[in-house]
Amino acid sequence: MDKMNVRLFKPSVGEEELQKIKEAFERSWLGMGPALKEFEKNWAEFVGCKVAYGLNSATAALHLALMSFNFPEGKKVLVPSLTFAASATAILYNRLIPVFVDSDPMTLGMSLEDMEKKYDKDCVAIVAVHYAGHPLPMEEIMEFARQKNLKVVEDCAHTAGSIYKGKMLGRWSDISCFSFEEKKLMTTGDGGMICTDHPEYLKDIKALRWVGIDKDNWKTAKKYTDNQSVDALHWFYEISLPGYKYNMNDLAASVGLAQLEKLPRMNRRRAEIIRKYLDGIKGASHIMPLLPYEPEQYNYWMFGVRAEKRDELILHLKSKGIATGCHYTPLTAQPLFKPYAKGCEFVEQEADKFITLPLHADLTDEEVDYVIMHLNDFSL
Repeated sequence: MDKMNVRLFKPSVGEEELQKIKEAFERSWLGMGPALKEFEKNWAEFVGCKVAYGLNSATAALHLALMSFNFPEGKKVLVPSLTFAASATAILYNRLIPVFVDSDPMTLGMSLEDMEKKYDKDCVAIVAVHYAGHPLPMEEIMEFARQKNLKVVEDCAHTAGSIYKGKMLGRWSDISCFSFEEKKLMTTGDGGMICTDHPEYLKDIKALRWVGIDKDNWKTAKKYTDNQSVDALHWFYEISLPGYKYNMNDLAASVGLAQLEKLPRMNRRRAEIIRKYLDGIKGASHIMPLLPYEPEQYNYWMFGVRAEKRDELILHLKSKGIATGCHYTPLTAQPLFKPYAKGCEFVEQEADKFITLPLHADLTDEEVDYVIMHLNDFSL
């Protein structure tokens, strides 16, 4: 087989997204406007939650999710060590203390045993991350949280559309946060969504995401140009709290509307690819799947393997034009979080075996076969 160049991640975008962007251009409204309102409504219906608000990132969503509970400064939040930095920096943004939890050896999600061990009376919340899209045992986490009077923020950055024990991931917790960053299951270029079945938690979210102002400018602008309106105070607003510039705009929301329609198809294609990978490496003794993947059951953002000779395998694949990654360096090994690093020995040792392999909805069968061939022909 001729040498290929196989991308690690790739957004699946095309004419559908361009058409939605064209509609936004024709309205001449690119900031927060009707497309965002429609996207929020459609996303809430998709997840099955009562309210959803578009933001410029899942990082912003995590920040505001924890802020919504108004925890006293210095309280503690349980969070996995194996996650993207935003899961923990959101804790620091709120002047809270991250308590890092080790990984379950099989799923690499947060170890419930270690979480219970590290809980103390100063803990106020859990950030529950569905690592790579594999669901955490949310029924157990929510029961533990109920017993200890903890709030739960569900970090759904790696999943969208998965049903776990009859309930959509993102509806188990007090507040959930989704990512639409370029590489995720669906994209808005950059973007995120914050969701809840408890609207009172997010009563200030519109002001918090837009510099303290709770106002739909696109509605007032439309009203102002209507010659039947006598409202001359269309420009009036009040600022009652210090907000952030975290809003999603209509260009991003337009892309999101098209992507949401395509998401089931993209998820099905990813499942096909993961199944092909799993079948293709069954006989390999030098690698094993990163997780106990169940692609017919759950939607995964990432596919990977564990390898004792991780770096050598990465170089081998690179020589064949195959892009790889490592998700992630445990946060307890990062300089920023060293003051809080304690007792995550398993994942700190195991992470040196992790390799992320190409996975995106536009990956061809020929490309997957090419990757499998070179995974299998690697000699120790």
